[in-house]
Amino acid sequence: MQIIDHSLQPTEEWRPGVLTKMQVSAATDAAALCIFEQWVAPGAGTPSHTHPVEEVLTVLEGRAELWLGDERTTVSTGQSVIVPAGSWHGFRNSGSVTLHMQAILAAPAFEASYKEQLEVITRWATAKA
Repeated sequence: MQIIDHSLQPTEEWRPGVLTKMQVSAATDAAALCIFEQWVAPGAGTPSHTHPVEEVLTVLEGRAELWLGDERTTVSTGQSVIVPAGSWHGFRNSGSVTLHMQAILAAPAFEASYKEQLEVITRWATAKA
């Protein structure tokens, strides 16, 4: 049995105002899931992007404006949105306090395509040495 101590995992700034802590991925020897948390400053968020797998976004604390295709909604503490594979989506912190989100992807690595970038971004694709 493998135990992952999340207190030992680093937090990274993915973009201004967005701190991310990867919890489970290929880097922790996961075979089918990628789970991470994000802390998002008011007004910050992620631009439109897509993943080749399904994703579940859960608001652990705060409020987010979330878009999926052309549809926009507000998601609050204790609510989740299922993002179908291949769907363009994104979110921003629409509140006045730090937004705490959890994301679960049905793959062991984070892979995303962004409208403003030509290349696919892949993170946590390999197990630790």
